[in-house]
Amino acid sequence: MFTLNGIREAHSKVKSGADYPAYVQEIIKMGVAGYETHVKDGKTVYFGTNNYRMESGPKYDQLIINNEPDAETFKKDLKLHQDGKTNFTTFCNDAARSGVEKWVVNLNHMSCTYLDNNGNVLVVESIPTGNK
Repeated sequence: MFTLNGIREAHSKVKSGADYPAYVQEIIKMGVAGYETHVKDGKTVYFGTNNYRMESGPKYDQLIINNEPDAETFKKDLKLHQDGKTNFTTFCNDAARSGVEKWVVNLNHMSCTYLDNNGNVLVVESIPTGNK
């Protein structure tokens, strides 16, 4: 089963959203079925088969999540990140400013759902596979 060290090593190769498809393929091979990342501090909970679960600690100082979500601004910031124009830190700050509390990734369905503080869906998108 996957380890935090293995996931961290795979994530270290991600410099922008443009690198994300390769990262996803690498962690799927490790046995990751999904994960939740909390924008507040970067803590991520990873899920595998047979209720296997592993949690990372916080990755950065706490951010304040805006209580007034702005899905349209977030979609623009997400596109910039996916195009490789922002790094992870900038993306997390942008997400907090737009009211994103966490994102939930389901690797079985290749989807990513961005939620606000009340659990409302702001954006759902398909995860690119990296295949052209």
